Amino acid sequence: MARTPSRLARPSAGDRLASPPALSKDSQVAAEVKALIVAGEREAARERFAELVGLQQRRASRIAFAYLRDVHDADEAVQDAFLKVFTHITSYREELPFEVWFTRVLVNGCLDLRKARSRRWRWSLPMAPDAEAVACDPPSTDPSPEDRLLSGDRAQEIRAAVQQLPDRQRTVFTLCQMSEQSTTEVSQALGLSEATVRVHLFRAIRKLRCLLER
Repeated sequence: MARTPSRLARPSAGDRLASPPALSKDSQVAAEVKALIVAGEREAARERFAELVGLQQRRASRIAFAYLRDVHDADEAVQDAFLKVFTHITSYREELPFEVWFTRVLVNGCLDLRKARSRRWRWSLPMAPDAEAVACDPPSTDPSPEDRLLSGDRAQEIRAAVQQLPDRQRTVFTLCQMSEQSTTEVSQALGLSEATVRVHLFRAIRKLRCLLER
């Protein structure tokens, strides 16, 4: 008696569980750019990469400005991050969401730029009072998450308190609360466990409360 092929063709439960999750649009475009680079079609890769820039530009500018508090430095950090990502796109692993990989590159660049800026300021004269107004929020028709969080009379106090946090707590708080990223996304971006991210976030909020109560 002939065996029915339908039972043999049916995938097992293990096969169904092993199927990879659907890639986001950013990750799909990044994978295409990587394939074009590997194939030697660099000009086509640049044109495709422009779409990635458009998808990530606004979010990247918001994150960079939250770290650097200066429009020009934030723009420099974002452009440098895009350049680094395009240069090393062949090392991108498709199983990792592109936005997570890009955020890690951007955050590391912002931290490096902030360290370089602090060293530079040690040897420079203090700015005139009028010059401090140059570093203002980037123009936007819609309020950013940070604007919504820091709106009101205590905005300056909150910003000053955030700057007093330890580096790791400030980084986690900025990404979670100001850039509206989940603890999972932050853990992937910083290379930390999600539990560690939650601990840093809890400690950052507790310390901010103490600072603001003073």
